[in-house]
Amino acid sequence: MRFTDTPELASWRGVVRAFVAENWKPGGPHDELAMHGPNAAAYEEITDKTQNWLDKLAANSWIAPAWPKKYGGADMSVLEQFVLNQELHEAGAPTSRPMMNLVGPTVMLHGTDDQKAEHLPPLLRGEVRWCQGFSEPGSGSDLASLQTRAVRDGDDYVINGQKIWTSGAHRAQWMFMMARTDPSAPKHRGISYLLVPMTAPGITVRPLMNMADGHSFNEVFFEDVRVPVRNRIGEENRGWYVGATTLDFERSNISRAIHSRKSVAKLARFTRDRAAARHPVSAAHRMEIVDRAIETAVVEQLSFVIVSMQAAGGVPNKEASMCKMFGSELAQRIALTEMHVTGMSGQLRESSLVKSHGLNPTMAYLSVIPQTIAAGSSEIQRNIIATRGLGLPRG
Repeated sequence: MRFTDTPELASWRGVVRAFVAENWKPGGPHDELAMHGPNAAAYEEITDKTQNWLDKLAANSWIAPAWPKKYGGADMSVLEQFVLNQELHEAGAPTSRPMMNLVGPTVMLHGTDDQKAEHLPPLLRGEVRWCQGFSEPGSGSDLASLQTRAVRDGDDYVINGQKIWTSGAHRAQWMFMMARTDPSAPKHRGISYLLVPMTAPGITVRPLMNMADGHSFNEVFFEDVRVPVRNRIGEENRGWYVGATTLDFERSNISRAIHSRKSVAKLARFTRDRAAARHPVSAAHRMEIVDRAIETAVVEQLSFVIVSMQAAGGVPNKEASMCKMFGSELAQRIALTEMHVTGMSGQLRESSLVKSHGLNPTMAYLSVIPQTIAAGSSEIQRNIIATRGLGLPRG
């Protein structure tokens, strides 16, 4: 595992930093969303500033750095991608179009030539928004138990069922989803992966308001929705394995580690300023900040482990689960520490004392609660670590 850049990577890092310095001007409500990864803004209005930045990334072929050049990407190596993402996240700049790195690689790897031509160029240009139709009311962590049905009827599938926790469905034009096409097959089989236009008759989107009074999630109902068979990605009844590709692309990045480190740094500055103003934070709370700082270094090293494995041609599995689980649980601990350190003022959403340091403990605390559920719950990650990492038996 490398902790320092090679001369070639150091030169590349300088190119990226110069590009960011010239084209991205930090400061604005959308910037903090960028720190949560490329999909955090999937349900937000994209500002002109952000759109202009994303267009510049696309013009430089950096908006999809891993994609082959023939699809509009940059065909970068794993380490070049890692450096690019590091620098963009350090600057607080968005890294890609919403949902691009979920649906794009899946279509590229498993789609037909016609599907690639139809969906990849508009995705790169930011002309179409996508949402993910995986979770259902009774099928979240155990996603393979999903019950939404897609029945073959000539050249169409007829879909009936419900999806839930669907980020950005109220703004999306398309959904990539999994539906059961063979109910008699074992649960990991008999599932197909479909691309569904959100304008299809029979689709109803209802908002789900979260604890922070935000509208990101939705529930989506399907009532006799007809989708052409040509919209299926991959083979019929093999959609679980196509969907697994999507999840693999979702789990490995450096953004969480950088966001955690920046959050702890803001909290440390707040503590120093309070001490200078003769309102010192307690020793116990200062030790909490120290613990969080150590943990942010750990999650950053876990990210380095993953990229080192990828650069060597390996496929991180248990390592990705370790990074995801530790990082999402750390985000919750950091938010709790922010509440402890800022005290009563931190419980106010409009506290000038706290916001002057770039902190918003109340919103942070409410917003991080689902992080140990989204993209694979901590329980699922522990199972993967136990069985694939430690070799423990199932059950």
